[in-house]
Amino acid sequence: MRRGRAFAAALLSLLMLSGAARAEEPKQGGILRIYHRDSPGSASIHEGATYSVNIPFMPVFNNLVIFDQNKAQNSMDDIVPELAESWAWSADRKTLTFKLRQGVKWHDGKPFTAADVKCTFDMLMGKSQQKFRQNPRKAWYDQVNDVTTNGDTEASFNLKRPQPSLLSLLASGYTPVYPCHVSPAEMRTHPIGTGPFKFVEFKANESIKLVRNPDYFKKGLPHLDGIEFTIIPNRSTAILAFVAGKFDMTFPTEVSIPLLKDVKAQAPNATCVVAPNNVATNIIVNSSDPPFNNADIRHALALALDRKAFISIMFEGQGDVGASMQPAPEGLWAMPKEMLASIPGYGPNIEANREEGRKLMQKAGFGPDKHLQVKVSTRNIAVYRDPAVILIDQLKSIYIDGELDVVDTAQWFPKVARRDYALGLNLTGNAVDDPDQTFYENYSCGSERNYTNYCNRDIEKLFDQQSEETDLDKRKKLVWEIDKKLQEDVARPIIFYARTGTCWQPYVKGVTVMVNSSYNGYRYEDVWLDK
Repeated sequence: MRRGRAFAAALLSLLMLSGAARAEEPKQGGILRIYHRDSPGSASIHEGATYSVNIPFMPVFNNLVIFDQNKAQNSMDDIVPELAESWAWSADRKTLTFKLRQGVKWHDGKPFTAADVKCTFDMLMGKSQQKFRQNPRKAWYDQVNDVTTNGDTEASFNLKRPQPSLLSLLASGYTPVYPCHVSPAEMRTHPIGTGPFKFVEFKANESIKLVRNPDYFKKGLPHLDGIEFTIIPNRSTAILAFVAGKFDMTFPTEVSIPLLKDVKAQAPNATCVVAPNNVATNIIVNSSDPPFNNADIRHALALALDRKAFISIMFEGQGDVGASMQPAPEGLWAMPKEMLASIPGYGPNIEANREEGRKLMQKAGFGPDKHLQVKVSTRNIAVYRDPAVILIDQLKSIYIDGELDVVDTAQWFPKVARRDYALGLNLTGNAVDDPDQTFYENYSCGSERNYTNYCNRDIEKLFDQQSEETDLDKRKKLVWEIDKKLQEDVARPIIFYARTGTCWQPYVKGVTVMVNSSYNGYRYEDVWLDK
């Protein structure tokens, strides 16, 4: 009898485990409802410079390759095929060739071919008759001579020199393949992709809607019938709606630590993940025009910063101090802490730093009786406005009186790209945790996203040197040297990296929050609703 009872208990246990396993098998159907923090300027990822575009429109597209959507930390080892079935480098590491999938269709029914790959990257490199209105990542492909095709199913990137990081750049959510037969203008308002979801509509300041692609080349995916984004710029209002059950998920990485407490108090069953996202809150200065063409004033700005105060006030200590590359352990390229602390303005004695800053301001003609009056421009959403207010307060310590100038999202990036500002509080997201992306896009001479007009040809030579280096340890030391020099030159003073929350209802499954990029994890094809 004892053996019989033991057998029955074991059998019951196995049945329960089997039932639990079946319960976790993805279910098909349902609409994922997410609130969106603001209204994107357009639907074109290649012309955008904010993950306000990637989050709703990345599900529409595919890349040649992509970072594994179920791995939190992006790395070269976790790149998987999408439109490409495989890839291979030539012996001299100057040609990267992709074998492409056959039978893939664009959402309008036309076939995907190698010609679409060439068209996309010709536009990105500025080599085609059709032009992007904005091309913020053109600098990513400076080392690509051209893209060639071999029939419909093979495309090769031919490089001027070896660039191992090219594969990582191609895996970013910022690197979808666009169709040859659809103009850039059409892609801004009605994007056509090959991805798991098809575009339905985008009502500015209201909503964005996507529907399941029944012809998706990954059989059985996506699980959802669609995704709906409701645009709610007021973060507190959006959180209240999530707590009330009107949304299945918050806008990713947008829940502040104080608001996270509200969520957990009012919706205790919600899943919330706090993580870094490789977005640096920083100061941008128009170094081409007075008064910030004066190097003394720029250095004084960097010396005025109390970085830990920003993190304490805004995030209750949940943040990290770093330079251009994301701090460790989530960031793979961060310089050692002792090296960071040796940079002017990063030392612990804030008052001594500010005293040095005041001396520089006096040298430039300002002082207790003559303050510098300046507008501090920033984007009109909370994650920009809040630190801008703190920055204005801290600048008073070095005789600078700032006036807050808020700019709508649709106008913010065009404004700074035109250098139509004097001083700004900006958030710079590193789309890929790799020095090639960070350095070439934000600091190379002539890059569209080099908003401060910083240009140092000697440093650019080091950009190339680290980019070609295949020895990881040697490359890291070069990256640290470059990053230290960028901070000493006040190229774009980095204030902090935030840690923020993403929450979803308990029935939402398959969500992965990436910890070293906020741009690459929104294909949503693996997400499902346990309802």
